[in-house]
Amino acid sequence: MKIRVLIVDDAVTVRSRVSKVLSTVPEIEIAGVAANGRIALAAIPQTNPDVIILDVEMPDMNGLETLVAIREKYPELPVIMFSSFTIAGATITLEALSLGANDYATKPSNLGSIEAANEHILTNLVLKVKLFGKLFETQNIEQQEQEAREIHLPTSPVLPDIFLNTSTAKIDVVAIGVSTGGPNALAQILPAFPADFPVPILIVQHMPPVFTQLLAERLNSKCQILVKEAVAGTVIKGGEAWIAPGDYHMVVEQNNGNKVQIGINQAPPENFCRPAVDILLYSVAKIYGAKSLAVILTGMGQDGLRGCQYIREVGGHIFVQDQTSSVVWGMPGFVANAGLAERVIPIDQMAGAIKQEVGNN
Repeated sequence: MKIRVLIVDDAVTVRSRVSKVLSTVPEIEIAGVAANGRIALAAIPQTNPDVIILDVEMPDMNGLETLVAIREKYPELPVIMFSSFTIAGATITLEALSLGANDYATKPSNLGSIEAANEHILTNLVLKVKLFGKLFETQNIEQQEQEAREIHLPTSPVLPDIFLNTSTAKIDVVAIGVSTGGPNALAQILPAFPADFPVPILIVQHMPPVFTQLLAERLNSKCQILVKEAVAGTVIKGGEAWIAPGDYHMVVEQNNGNKVQIGINQAPPENFCRPAVDILLYSVAKIYGAKSLAVILTGMGQDGLRGCQYIREVGGHIFVQDQTSSVVWGMPGFVANAGLAERVIPIDQMAGAIKQEVGNN
């Protein structure tokens, strides 16, 4: 049975391009197209879509207004926002996610060829359409457990022996990895931390440039702690949260004064991601050892699994979000099914659990 997709965009070229590309995928069927939100709302009962791809900037009835109307009438109908790679597009997309959009994808821009644009659409949209169209079950526990346990941690010379078997050490850093559903999960956790939260928080959210900066600004406006996009060379301290910038890996490293600072690099993607959770956790394990708390939240894929294996090897602590409260139980599911998580926690209890763990050590 094919996934029926309704494409909503005011640009005829976008509607045509996305329709043509998605039509090449055997499991997907184009249920219809609409030039604005009003037409889309009228088309939903006629086309009976399984997934809606929704432009954010449209005349007459924009993406946010359309999303609100869809949620009122069809609260369970999956909506993927299709955003331009601009500040305005990113701002509206983040607001859409807070209003109930399931996910987002960016439109192809300045890629140099039609082929590259088509590949961008395939890469960014197809997996998400399949996911939210429920063509396959991403939360297949047995499959995830088998795949997780088949991944073996290679011997690494970078992990100091001094950290081993010291699991009673106090927590000196919290490292959070998150992807699909992340902005809302972070918006639920971070405002719960007081301004004097004693340890720094480092966050990898799978998002492109511009989006990570605006996400940090949006979260900062709601939090008592400082939340900013990471800047290379910044010495980290308690009461602050740093979000890895889009298209850059974030690490921690010791400077000449033996203080821990942020490092930023564009090394090759890990798990097809840059920034990658694994890259951050490798460095956290090396610097903090058993004084680390890794937290893996909702997200597609298995980024963070290998990093959590390193955290576990040096005696650090690992929490993951539970399946029920996750938009996608991919990243946390792999870690849980590999037997690495000390606790599996609903998102509404995660901040309290983190505060307790930091305060008890």
